[in-house]
Amino acid sequence: MRDDTPDEACRVPLSRTFDEDPELYDRARPGYPPELFDDLARTAGTGPGCRVLEVGAGTGKATVPLAERGCRITAVEQGAGMAAVARRKLAGFGAVEVVTADFETWPLPAEPFDVVVAATAFHWIDPAVRMVKAADALRAGGALAVVATQHVAGGSEEFFAEVQGCYERFDPATSPGLRLPAAEDVDTSAYADEAARSGRFGPVVFRRYEWDLTYTTAAYLGVLRTYSGHRALPSPAREGLLRCIAGLIDGRYGGQVTKRYLTELRVSRTVPSSRQRRRTAFQG
Repeated sequence: MRDDTPDEACRVPLSRTFDEDPELYDRARPGYPPELFDDLARTAGTGPGCRVLEVGAGTGKATVPLAERGCRITAVEQGAGMAAVARRKLAGFGAVEVVTADFETWPLPAEPFDVVVAATAFHWIDPAVRMVKAADALRAGGALAVVATQHVAGGSEEFFAEVQGCYERFDPATSPGLRLPAAEDVDTSAYADEAARSGRFGPVVFRRYEWDLTYTTAAYLGVLRTYSGHRALPSPAREGLLRCIAGLIDGRYGGQVTKRYLTELRVSRTVPSSRQRRRTAFQG
């Protein structure tokens, strides 16, 4: 079962697949639980007038709720098609700017941001750059808020075990007997470790949300067609895989399945760099 967690050697080419059909991406991909934005306001301060830099904005799945809460947003998206959809959706918000650029090379503006947000996008940014540049974009004490989403055990569990046969048949990269993890078994310590190693952020505050979404056969195939790993398959293998999955849903599950998502909010605030600490000590 493929997902959108990139292997570093494939990160850049896979990241380009999302822009191949941005309208499908916008229709098929779910948004985020409303309570996530409530927690984001409490932990990071995303309220009216807050200056937000969104990294990897896609078609605006997180941008729209933030704009509705009165944030002033600069949304950076590398895909021209994705950025165009986001601009259309956000046209009614005068305090939102969508920039077509990749975050790694985009020049940071002189005025720092209050919050940097990355919703299901941070893992696509070069790991050598993402923490340091996010910190550089923030004011002192500003917050980095990363949203990660994973498919976990739950919902139509029997289907997700049985569908592995389709993947093993059509995708040679599939590990035999692969099963979804329970939400409580998902380990996100690697992110906390990365933030700590950067030396630019304090402790990470985590919030988790489990939620179910029921798909018809057509809707489920639609969301699969947006996944980078599925899009990267050779066309005959991809179409064979999707036919196999459709036959399983229609033939054994009454034309619909329920998928359980684990969405995690990770918030940390900047700490002074060693250079800033030395300067402060000297001035004192």
